Amino acid sequence: MRTPPNERLTSDIAEPALPVKAGSERRCILTGDISARDDLLRLAISPDGLVLPDAGAKAPGRGAWIGVTRAALETALAEGHLKKALMRAFKGAPLTVPDDLPAMVEAALVRQLCDRLGLELRSGNIVMGSARIEEQARSGRIAVLLHAADSSEDGRRKLDQAWRVGTDAEGSGLRGQTLPLDRTALSVALGRDNVVHLGVAGHPGDMRAASRVLQAVSRLVHYVGDDRASATNETGRDTSGHADQPQGGTAHIDEYVKD
Repeated sequence: MRTPPNERLTSDIAEPALPVKAGSERRCILTGDISARDDLLRLAISPDGLVLPDAGAKAPGRGAWIGVTRAALETALAEGHLKKALMRAFKGAPLTVPDDLPAMVEAALVRQLCDRLGLELRSGNIVMGSARIEEQARSGRIAVLLHAADSSEDGRRKLDQAWRVGTDAEGSGLRGQTLPLDRTALSVALGRDNVVHLGVAGHPGDMRAASRVLQAVSRLVHYVGDDRASATNETGRDTSGHADQPQGGTAHIDEYVKD
């Protein structure tokens, strides 16, 4: 990645890739809002000056951070605001903003979520199969419940009810998060056939895996801007206030992930 001229920045709009500190914050170059680093997406510059998403925030050199939806990014790109913000952030370094950057950002977030689910599966933290999920949900061993975008309403309702029982949340409206990914995407990500629902194992004393998955889920859901998808807090509880609305859009992983 190219590093712009060595000028000291007066703000944190663009900064070098540094070790992550707990509670670190960054400023969105488009809105000026300051948010937790993990809630934003980093953009970096390739050696030939191409602006690319850096979902893992690991690319060397300076980066610029965004925290907007895809629709807002598309508007900023079309109206030239993104290019101007990036020029300021990178101190005038030569750069090219690809026309398909909004799609590239979504692809990066999808890949990051799928990679995270794969890692948690290998660590033994993913539960699959409706019968197994229901059994573990009822016994309080499921920390996060996730549904594919094309899952059936009946299937979601049955598992959501079991999850409420296991978390002593009956009558609360607690339900799983419907992802903006279909069953094919989840099946590819996890290397299994017909993954429609999945649970992240955990309990109140150990939410580490749940927190890792939810962080990746929340960034993707926020970016795609699907107002049908329920917002979830750290425990996966519905905080949207619209518990009866349908959730989720559909994204096929083949559109995004290319080896």
